[in-house]
Amino acid sequence: MIFVSTSCIKNKLIKSSIEDLAINGFKNIELSGGTELYDDFEDDLFNLKEKYSLNYRCHNYFPPPKKHFVLNLASLDNASFNNSFEHLKRVISLSKKLDSYKFGFHAGFYIDIRVNEIGKKISRNKLFDKEKSLQRFCEAFTKLKKIEPEVTLFIENNVFSSTNAATYEGKNPFMMTSFLEYKALKEKIDFSLLLDVAHLKVSSNSLGLDWENELTKMVVESNYIHISDNDGFHDLNNMLTKKSNFLSILSEHDNSNKDFTLEVYDGMESIKKSYDILSEVVS
Repeated sequence: MIFVSTSCIKNKLIKSSIEDLAINGFKNIELSGGTELYDDFEDDLFNLKEKYSLNYRCHNYFPPPKKHFVLNLASLDNASFNNSFEHLKRVISLSKKLDSYKFGFHAGFYIDIRVNEIGKKISRNKLFDKEKSLQRFCEAFTKLKKIEPEVTLFIENNVFSSTNAATYEGKNPFMMTSFLEYKALKEKIDFSLLLDVAHLKVSSNSLGLDWENELTKMVVESNYIHISDNDGFHDLNNMLTKKSNFLSILSEHDNSNKDFTLEVYDGMESIKKSYDILSEVVS
């Protein structure tokens, strides 16, 4: 099954992004960040779901909070951690209400990132004690799993851009950016992998790893995959082309039980073309 993320459509209100996708024929919609909170947004979700026969999935920073913050379940700052934990509790409960039983969010950060830096070049900040940060993440994740056991929780691999690699001079402030880090986290907690192919491409390049080898190992570990393309240096959310080098790797695997989400920010026509290309590969 292929979903399209609402983050592909730049609207202030989630209802507008959903309707833009629905009238263009997309029935499987992943609700993601980039919109603003408003009263009765849940009513809109249910009304649009019924009107267009939609299938939803929540992701990471949706629904948006009243006051924006950076979601970081590994933060050692109590305010940041508590905001993150309470947000995730709300999304898990909303997922069940929407009959959506997969929910994925990003692995933690070993720093606190400013709201205006998310997805961009980040400032040089002092790193947390990684062991304490990782322990806090794992303990919180274990508690979250118990809230609605029917909702499977997925952790998404982070992106470590070349710009941020230069800023941190070889120190990696992001959790789970490689296959080895995925395996190490898997030994600590029982979780499902949300594999972001574009994140892995960038992170592998920054870490000096063979990204196609990393993808080959990680794709068999996941049944939920985020898809877009980039230049290997930054997470650009570019459209797919038939030359996108990860498509041949995906085609070598059984994709019948996998869900994919397109995160393409190049406009509606690019979303449609990317959808068609991906459909040929994973069907």
